[in-house]
Amino acid sequence: MSTHTVEEGSLPDRFRKLWDEIAPIGRDPGSGGYLRYALTEPELRLRGWFREQADARDMPVREDGNGNLFAWWGDPDAGDAVLTGSHFDSVPHGGAYDGPLGIVSAWLAVDELRAAGVAPARPLVVGAFVEEEGARFGVPCLGSRLLTGQIAPERAAGLRDAAGVSFAEALGDRPAGADPALLGRLAAFVELHVEQGRALVDQAAPVAVASAIWPHGRWRFEVTGEGNHAGTTRMADRRDPMLTYAFTVLAANKEARLRDAHATVGRVAVEPNATNAIPSRVTGWLDARAAEPETLTGLVEAVRAKAAERARRDGTEVTVVEESATPLVAFDGGLADRLAQLLHAPVLPTGAGHDAGVLAAHVPTAMLFVRNPTGVSHSPAESATDVDCAAGVTALARVLEDLTG
Repeated sequence: MSTHTVEEGSLPDRFRKLWDEIAPIGRDPGSGGYLRYALTEPELRLRGWFREQADARDMPVREDGNGNLFAWWGDPDAGDAVLTGSHFDSVPHGGAYDGPLGIVSAWLAVDELRAAGVAPARPLVVGAFVEEEGARFGVPCLGSRLLTGQIAPERAAGLRDAAGVSFAEALGDRPAGADPALLGRLAAFVELHVEQGRALVDQAAPVAVASAIWPHGRWRFEVTGEGNHAGTTRMADRRDPMLTYAFTVLAANKEARLRDAHATVGRVAVEPNATNAIPSRVTGWLDARAAEPETLTGLVEAVRAKAAERARRDGTEVTVVEESATPLVAFDGGLADRLAQLLHAPVLPTGAGHDAGVLAAHVPTAMLFVRNPTGVSHSPAESATDVDCAAGVTALARVLEDLTG
């Protein structure tokens, strides 16, 4: 039996108390956002906090070799386990709730179940996945992709951050790759996440169940030209990759709007990155998403073609590399319907990627969303009220009780 004692007070108050333990970690005082990159000091502190929470609840922690953490209530080798949790890492200057809300809520849901005297008939697992955002090593959902075998461990080991540190070096060892034994012991995965939109504001509901994740991916556009002096090179003589790049960004915006899809170029690298020099190389990353796979394919191909055509006019060259691609993920329909009826909650699609989207191809998977009154995510403006977060904990506890009973 756990020695952990559930704190007194209302659930919103208990949420706030636990939330405040991690809220300062990795927060940038200038932007108010978070710099919690995978396996850096702030995220390592959060991983230590995860282990403390597990120890307080007598839930032994196992790490899978890929950097993913799993705390077990019940026999880890028994099988038929129900997994819940999310991730700690953030995008640059991201919001507080994206990821950590699912982990904090999982601990509180365990507390709620124990306080109610619930004894799960199958193991219950709280998980923390590594590098979900892809902000450090460039591949989103890296930990869950490794766990499920969707990315080769050799490729993952060689991924490097902006400082040249490899994923293998950051882990301290070579990633272990797929773990069929662990996957085989999982009966379901439920991820609670802050809503990344404001549909729940319009529906006046604190919690929703996800139906599907749009297909999405990241493509790297490398444009090369001729570096030269900004003051002495005639305009007619230039081979400026920045012009090609700028046209590509505008083309992505136009093609996405024509298809009712989403296209974003939020990251760019320029060489030599000098004010008085024509660039020799510009690299930009396209994030593209759409409701249907065919729409996404058409969008990316249209942007690729327009970039190539503009490069011919500019005397530059364009290379396009697909860095990651996730197909349409329709969550287990029977499970989603079951949870929506259990919670009397609306069902919503999402355009954002999640570890749940990766695991859905291998394990019956569902997602819960907690209302975000601003509708803003990946930004310091991302928010959720303590009352709504408590409603999310209650919903998650009900779901876990139902799935482990």
